[in-house]
Amino acid sequence: MASFNKVILIGNMTADPELKQTAAGISVCSFSIAVNRRFAKPEQGQQNVDFINIVTWRQSAEFVSRYFKKGNPILVCGQLQTRTWTDNQGQKRYATEVVADEVSFVTSAAQGAAAPAAGAQGYTPDAYGAPTYSTGSANFEELPSDGDLPF
Repeated sequence: MASFNKVILIGNMTADPELKQTAAGISVCSFSIAVNRRFAKPEQGQQNVDFINIVTWRQSAEFVSRYFKKGNPILVCGQLQTRTWTDNQGQKRYATEVVADEVSFVTSAAQGAAAPAAGAQGYTPDAYGAPTYSTGSANFEELPSDGDLPF
């Protein structure tokens, strides 16, 4: 039987993210988001909200801890995971969380997305810069006729 485990969420950060390092030096970031339910009961005057725990690793963990803070909207894509362990008092504990593969901004910087932390450098891919064109002549190599091509 085939299975599929994909979660896509947009919500607001409920607190500042917590960045930690494993013993092996791998970054891990834990946070939770508040997600409004799609249908609300108007007679109650408010929407129902779910609070969802998220965990992200490595570069994604560092990205979240650097650019997001309490109240910021965030998009999370990942997988739902449940864990079981026994605590120090011998009680069996359970946790259900989303392990995020991708995290992204929901708003642009102009609309109020988080600014980089003090002293941090922002990242702008070269692909978003203005295109450049050369005015010099190009040296193109002449290819033999199509008859020599293997397809």
